[in-house]
Amino acid sequence: MAASLASGEVARRDGVAEVGTGAGAGTEEEEDRWVRLLPELVAEVVRRVEASGRERWPARRDLVSCASVCRRWREAAATVVRPLPESGKITFPASLKQPGPKDFPIQCFIKRNKNNSMFFLYLGLRNNLTVATDKGKFLMAAKRFRRGAHIEYIISLDADVLSQGNKAYVGKLRSDFWGTNFCCTHCRSDFWGTNFKIYDSQPPYDGAKVSSTRSIRRFGSRRISPQVSSGNFDVGQVSYKYNLLKSRGPRRMFCTMECPSVQETWENSLKVKSLRRTGTTVLRNKAPRWHEHLQCWCLNFHGRVTVASVKNFQLVATPDPGHPDSIGDEETVLLQFGKVDSDIFTMDYRQPLSAFQAFAICLSSFGTKLACE
Repeated sequence: MAASLASGEVARRDGVAEVGTGAGAGTEEEEDRWVRLLPELVAEVVRRVEASGRERWPARRDLVSCASVCRRWREAAATVVRPLPESGKITFPASLKQPGPKDFPIQCFIKRNKNNSMFFLYLGLRNNLTVATDKGKFLMAAKRFRRGAHIEYIISLDADVLSQGNKAYVGKLRSDFWGTNFCCTHCRSDFWGTNFKIYDSQPPYDGAKVSSTRSIRRFGSRRISPQVSSGNFDVGQVSYKYNLLKSRGPRRMFCTMECPSVQETWENSLKVKSLRRTGTTVLRNKAPRWHEHLQCWCLNFHGRVTVASVKNFQLVATPDPGHPDSIGDEETVLLQFGKVDSDIFTMDYRQPLSAFQAFAICLSSFGTKLACE
């Protein structure tokens, strides 16, 4: 009955129970036996599993297994398990598109494989001083592709199959030629490499228009949220500005993101309500200070970053130029990314960003930004 967050087993088994296809008579009889249990009893079982110390992976897999039994058990799990913004725990695949908690960051790390241009995002399972030896809980993977003058990072729940046509497809990042602009749909960059666009496979709000001409698909077994149309929806942009100090100075980053609503987007941990547009979140990198003794630019990563790198950054909220009434917060770091080993980087994020958005932004930091450096 074991199931993993990356495999999307919850959605698959729940889909079988609802549609009734692909299961033999024996399986149907077994599921009927579980369905006949009183809802109150099922809810009590799930509550006890939740209360029995299943707060961290891999022990939290037991909750996913409970939700995999049948529809009734899934509904009970969705009622008992609080969504990520409230609980601070990543449990189901839907958590990857939910905003992080407000009061503390979710600590993750990224492993890079230069040989095949692969990047793997893991949820940290140990304390912040043992990242290099932390096996972690796999969340998502990304692969870098060259598309003519552009670079794309395809993001997927399946580390073995990374393509837009796969059921595990989450989104992409696309950059320009110089790698300084990124858009968050997948990860895509523009010609100068200073802008990246982020594209999401799900609509960020009701009425959002698909950014690609590709046909709209329905989410399959490994989709973040079943029964929601799948396409490419523009949800953000990452820009790297020209730096007069070139490689001797810190990079200048600006991000505009369509962030999920905390109040209305998520009814519970598994089900999706109506998606309300909440406005654009504007982020910029926190300015480092010059350390006279060390002769370098410094930021306080509170022990989460141990290797100096131009890739390291911290993002804070800044007022939206298009909305004069918007308020920034120069102190609260919403996303920080930094190097701890040759191919290991920490990624800590919090509300209003989701794990997917944070991962896409961090992917834009890899590689040389010719126009900026």
